[in-house]
Amino acid sequence: MGIWQRLLLFGGVSLRAGGGATAPLGGSRAMVCGRQLSGAGSETLKQRRTQIMSRGLPKQKPIEGVKQVIVVASGKGGVGKSTTAVNLALALAANDSAIGLLDVDVYGPSVPKMMNLKGNPELSQSNLMRPLLNYGIACMSMGFLVEESEPVVWRGLMVMSAIEKLLRQVDWGQLDYLVVDMPPGTGDVQLSVSQNIPITGAVIVSTPQDIALMDAHKGAEMFRRVHVPVLGLVQNMSVFQCPKCKHKTHIFGADGARKLAQTLGLEVLGDIPLHLNIREASDTGQPIVFSQPESDEAKAYLRIAVEVVRRLPSPSE
Repeated sequence: MGIWQRLLLFGGVSLRAGGGATAPLGGSRAMVCGRQLSGAGSETLKQRRTQIMSRGLPKQKPIEGVKQVIVVASGKGGVGKSTTAVNLALALAANDSAIGLLDVDVYGPSVPKMMNLKGNPELSQSNLMRPLLNYGIACMSMGFLVEESEPVVWRGLMVMSAIEKLLRQVDWGQLDYLVVDMPPGTGDVQLSVSQNIPITGAVIVSTPQDIALMDAHKGAEMFRRVHVPVLGLVQNMSVFQCPKCKHKTHIFGADGARKLAQTLGLEVLGDIPLHLNIREASDTGQPIVFSQPESDEAKAYLRIAVEVVRRLPSPSE
């Protein structure tokens, strides 16, 4: 384990992340006892279980200097969530806002490559990590702390400890928006982030394909359960247009995200086409909103950024 990993996991903060291991253990014991008792005894155990669970949950605390937090999530991997998060951050910055980009996908960080950043973050005098900067965006990622080809083979508690450091031990300065690129799924990381910091809103990314939409539905419901407002859905890879004949093909289906949005009582924030330029720009570390701002693809992200901001409360609220 390298020095940065040791610092991330053990430097100055307990490995135990937010007391997450306490609640399930106490809860399960109370449930077992609850089956054996009835009446007043059962009610007492229920109250005790509630106390233990509430004590185990972390208290939400804002990130110093950050006005609003926007999480970009998906139920399934491979739907373009990280590409959306990166270009959304750049689109928000186009309005002269101070933007940070936090990559909490510990096992598969994408932000370093997409933002063309390498190297370890420096430490401030207060022992906080300083984000790496490119294209006017302050970035922090697990990918800065490990080698690009090195797998992160960690159990849950170690991952939670790393997430705690990424949330609490970074000197962001003053930000209007912090865009958080979440890992796919609805697991420990999503719950830890949602329970530790106040999130202004969540953006759900999905392709129109039924398989992806099933998991996007679960992702949206998870945020609702933890009282995070869902701002809307982004329908990624919505259509492919042949560069030669201009014929349009809905490779992953048509308007699937719109149908899901109707089911959830939400709106689609915008459609992103399946286009070679988006993929090439991401792979070369020059996101399309930065490298080709006048392209139709970049304008699609810019429109989504407008829709996101329109749904956010004013910072004073």
